Amino acid sequence: MKIRFIKLGDGGKWERYCIEEHQVLRLGYESPYHQDSIKGNWEIVYKYWLAHRKGNSGAARRDLNQIRDFYELSESDLWITFYKRKMYWCHAKKEVTEIDKHGCRVREVLGSWSCEDKKGSTLYIENLDGRVTKVQGFRGTICGVELSEYLIRKINGEVQPEVQATKEVLVSLKSNIESLIKGLWWNDFELLIDLIFSESGWQRISVLGKREKDIDLDVFSPLSQKRAFIQVKSKATVQEFQKYYETFKQYSQFDEMYFVFHTFMGNVEELKKISDPRVVIWDISRVADLVVNAGLIDWLLAKRS
Repeated sequence: MKIRFIKLGDGGKWERYCIEEHQVLRLGYESPYHQDSIKGNWEIVYKYWLAHRKGNSGAARRDLNQIRDFYELSESDLWITFYKRKMYWCHAKKEVTEIDKHGCRVREVLGSWSCEDKKGSTLYIENLDGRVTKVQGFRGTICGVELSEYLIRKINGEVQPEVQATKEVLVSLKSNIESLIKGLWWNDFELLIDLIFSESGWQRISVLGKREKDIDLDVFSPLSQKRAFIQVKSKATVQEFQKYYETFKQYSQFDEMYFVFHTFMGNVEELKKISDPRVVIWDISRVADLVVNAGLIDWLLAKRS
């Protein structure tokens, strides 16, 4: 199977027409040689573009190769393009049709253009390898695409082998980090949470400790301009959460409340019933993720060594 990127008009001027309105591939390269292209009389087409390119044989040959791809690629070959920061893909019917007197041609899409993989996940540009998306800068109309095997797996919704291997390692790493966190002395667990907030750009207002009887951490985010009430518990219960939640509601100066723990004594599903959007719950899984993201693994290892 061949894979080709197609630019749908200069500056994407045909993207909406092709993808949203008509479900087609559309080729410019307007010329009077549509029938010759269908019949494979490529020398005639080449001579036309050689004259159009004022004798530049390299440019004329590149034009011809792109036109031939449009006419000759089979229905099993794959076409991709980019629209609204998503990658779209399709297969196209073999027949090429002229749609106006100027020689503009189209191929109907088999089914429809899709911006999702075969498992239903959207193919956002930011989640694609740059060697695939760089074709957006191609100055012509049709070109090949690097990493064909990667692209096929992406469209099929398959995890790349190296990504799967890394995910398996991360699952094991996270499990080990959770075990290390659970073994921290309660004061070190509070310090760890303080470091996570600090590494995330939050600024501590009150000193870590028990000077405030109802607050473990009082922090402020310069970016969001929000102030947060943070309560940290090695072991937590629903009753403790309710107590601190009632306290939080009494303080009008706080915009958010974080309730953080590594072990829950009781049914943790009770916490999920909280509908207040200002309240954030961090369990051991979330804390472990943040330890990795904040680069605090070495600190944790040093504490537990």
